[in-house]
Amino acid sequence: MSARKAYDAEYFRRWYHDPAQRVITPAAVARKVRLVTGIAELLLERPLRSVLDIGCGEAAWRAPLRRLRPHIAYQGVESSAYAVERFGRARNIRAGTFGGLADLGLDGRYDLIVVCDVLQYVPDAELSRGLAAIAQRLGGVVYLEAYTTDDALDGDHHDWHHRSPEQYRRAFRRAGLHAVGMHCYVGEHLLGATVTLERGHP
Repeated sequence: MSARKAYDAEYFRRWYHDPAQRVITPAAVARKVRLVTGIAELLLERPLRSVLDIGCGEAAWRAPLRRLRPHIAYQGVESSAYAVERFGRARNIRAGTFGGLADLGLDGRYDLIVVCDVLQYVPDAELSRGLAAIAQRLGGVVYLEAYTTDDALDGDHHDWHHRSPEQYRRAFRRAGLHAVGMHCYVGEHLLGATVTLERGHP
């Protein structure tokens, strides 16, 4: 049996801060934020007002989002006790898991839901539950960053759940989520704001 994975200060230092080992730079995060914000606002036809960031870690998306939209309401959800204790109050992060999202008592819908660098670590038993909860809270666009067995990636492969592209597509379809490109998805209520070739694989 492998050692239990710990999302502690050392984990975040290694994978997100150490220039020799980190999997993404702050500049790359900022580019993702601009991309996803643009897609969401194009479809919503207004500026973003609210975001739910699931598996947010230390809330890396919060600062670049607030630089673009200073008054945006940001809510992070994170399973790491370290991240919640260290940054929870200052960055509005609450304890929770992807599969337990429906049990957190979240209110209303969010213009943008972010699930970045998370899905590959979610067990099969939790994937459908979390996606269903996202669909219930989605008022705009959800960014579902998913890596498949077709992708060769560097980084943290401990507790990685290997899934094919079709496994993810089926899971997203079951939740009523429709691809609009670059890991972005919409629910039925916003599907009419897209045209055929904006939508991804059926």
